[in-house]
Amino acid sequence: MLRESRAESSEESSMTTERATAPSGEEEEEEEDTAGYYDDEDDLEAFCDAELSCEDGVLGFSDALSGEVKPRILLMGLRRSGKSSIQKVVFHKMSPNETLFLESTNKICREDVSSSSFVSFQIWDFPGQIDFFDPTFDYQMIFRGTGALIFVIDSQDDYVEALRRLHLTVTRAYRVNPNINFEVFIHKVDGLSDDHKIEKQRDIHKRANTDLADAGLERIHLSFYLTSIYDHSIFEAFSKVVQKLIPQLPTLENLLNIFISNSGVEKAFLFDVVSKIYIATDSSPVDMQTYELCCDMIDVVIDISCIYGLTNSGAGLPYDQESMAIIHLNNTTVMYLKEVTKFLAMVCFLRTESFSRKGLIDYNFHCFKKAIQEVFDVRVKVQQNRKLLSQRRWSKLTTTNGAASSAH
Repeated sequence: MLRESRAESSEESSMTTERATAPSGEEEEEEEDTAGYYDDEDDLEAFCDAELSCEDGVLGFSDALSGEVKPRILLMGLRRSGKSSIQKVVFHKMSPNETLFLESTNKICREDVSSSSFVSFQIWDFPGQIDFFDPTFDYQMIFRGTGALIFVIDSQDDYVEALRRLHLTVTRAYRVNPNINFEVFIHKVDGLSDDHKIEKQRDIHKRANTDLADAGLERIHLSFYLTSIYDHSIFEAFSKVVQKLIPQLPTLENLLNIFISNSGVEKAFLFDVVSKIYIATDSSPVDMQTYELCCDMIDVVIDISCIYGLTNSGAGLPYDQESMAIIHLNNTTVMYLKEVTKFLAMVCFLRTESFSRKGLIDYNFHCFKKAIQEVFDVRVKVQQNRKLLSQRRWSKLTTTNGAASSAH
């Protein structure tokens, strides 16, 4: 028994060393990767009044980096394709049935999503009837700071016009910003059979890529997703989109791989508990049923915490650093949820026999949490450097303009 304990301690120490060194080389890589999402004008506009805030607390996590320039996610598509419903269900916890009463969007709606330091971006919802390629629109400004463009196609409608608009939008956006990730949501598939879904996806995929090939733009890559607000497919699709905007994704995946290999865990997700978007998972394939179980578990934890977790005074948050949950399934599988930050949680799947070493799992989780802090710290340093650079540019610009005014 003593030998087993020493073996575990050795294994844990090794894991700690690996985790401590994993994020250290990411600082230069992160700054390089994020550069493609922003431009100098965005920097000056966003940073002139912004201040970075890092709250003191457990592990020193900041809840929001207010000085961060956020990449944009554009929601585009024809009228009544379901763009606003997607946004309301994913980020506002609206019931899918309630979206039936939403009015059609008649103006561009911009929303900041800052659920956590990793899930941080802007969503721009474009009305389907607006022609933003009209000369009165500055479409270059719109696409210049965009990280992802989501084009929503109604699978239950005639999508010939939608494909024409998709081709026009993608080709012009690519000329302005080749770094945009182009995502196509084949939406409202809940009313279709499995065979019909696959047929629709294959047809839309073929037509869209053929149009790009005919225009000599084979280098443009389109990603296709079958989505519906009535199941978890829309959350999984949005997870894939958001992950492409996280420069630290390879580091997070590596940390999760190290964690599961040293803890006897079969699968691990890093979730944003507010939107149920998973921002990272280990390198093993994601099973849709597993993802749905994770979403259901998060719903249960948050709902019960909101009812019974508040103090008598009502102060404080129902989800905090002590939050955790254990669910034993009837197939000898255990689901284990642990709080990582104020808005992030890890959800693990493991066998009952592996869960008997809960002390080892908790120790490894503590090491994982410390490593995540290092990733956050690198991100904060990058944002602080960007803020200082932008302030210098702004100061130089205002000084130059003041001197020019004095000369007149």
